[in-house]
Amino acid sequence: MTSTDQDWELRVAALWARLDDHEPAAFRAAVAALAAERPEDDAEALFELGAAHDSTGLPVEAVRLYERALDRGLTGLRRRRAVIQLASSLRNLGRPDRSVELLTAERDIPADRLDADETALSGAVDAFLALALADTGRDREAASLALGALAPLLPRYNRSLAHYARALLTAPDGS
Repeated sequence: MTSTDQDWELRVAALWARLDDHEPAAFRAAVAALAAERPEDDAEALFELGAAHDSTGLPVEAVRLYERALDRGLTGLRRRRAVIQLASSLRNLGRPDRSVELLTAERDIPADRLDADETALSGAVDAFLALALADTGRDREAASLALGALAPLLPRYNRSLAHYARALLTAPDGS
């Protein structure tokens, strides 16, 4: 990464740290100004623009920008964030089936293909997938996934909860 890239990344991070200090349109304009410093159709800039639209209540535009960023070869942590955020926006826009597709594919990426920062977002993948599964009527799968993700975080009962989470997928639903 060049010093120019590092400077841009620092300014992007500083702007995001002050998100709540801006009105939505002003924040999007500030992100757009930073994005304009990058080459046209730069994947990282498109992602940041998408995230700015998403964070300020414009999910339709965010979806378009996330998809463009991914189409332009977004990589690494931003790629994983883009998939999570795209899937979340699609779910909120009434497309939970597409959200399930995206997040299931993301969840299926072998751990050895992810770096530590990307792996750290595995819980977020699971959480947003659980929401999308619930929206598609797959409540037991959603609960199993959410509880399975929670189990390792508990100070006790980890094994029991993980077992019960898996059992939700095979036990009759009681209806």
